[in-house]
Amino acid sequence: MQDYQDKLNKALSVLKKGGTILYPTDTVWGIGCDASNGDAVDKIFKLKQREESKSLICLVSDFKMLQQYVEEVPEVAYDILKFATKPTTIIYDRPLRIAENLIADDNSLAIRVVRDPFCSKLIRKLKRPLVSTSANISGKATPKGKKEIATAILEGVDYIVNLPLQNKNVPPSSIIKIGGDSTVKIIRK
Repeated sequence: MQDYQDKLNKALSVLKKGGTILYPTDTVWGIGCDASNGDAVDKIFKLKQREESKSLICLVSDFKMLQQYVEEVPEVAYDILKFATKPTTIIYDRPLRIAENLIADDNSLAIRVVRDPFCSKLIRKLKRPLVSTSANISGKATPKGKKEIATAILEGVDYIVNLPLQNKNVPPSSIIKIGGDSTVKIIRK
């Protein structure tokens, strides 16, 4: 338990200093940073060799935090999340209080209410959303396990949270876009 707490505290310290972490999420291994720190977000884009026009996902700990970072959460989002059987990311219009380079050209942001206990605790302690993007170089396959993560990623992050991925063989989250008029569009099943 102490080892777990040490990893949590180290990850938190790195995030607060503008660093990047490699960590297990409720879906896959992710690369993350404080979602309010634009310089840290830039580091992730560079590390992944990803175009800034391709958006990243953010994780929040609960509905209350979600409401703090989206101008208006459509009612249909609560229904979708309440009944989702697997991790589900929703793209919301008009995000608030996050790094500008995370916001898509259409003024939207993909956010997932995380289910992983470590991620949830880390986000609650950070008191801000956490960037979460798969731990791969852009265009390459998403690693199914830590052993498949590219050396450039392993060496490029500031800290690796050496905990096991709780839900092995879980695909990336579903992605759903909810328009301002509450229209629902499935982006990834």
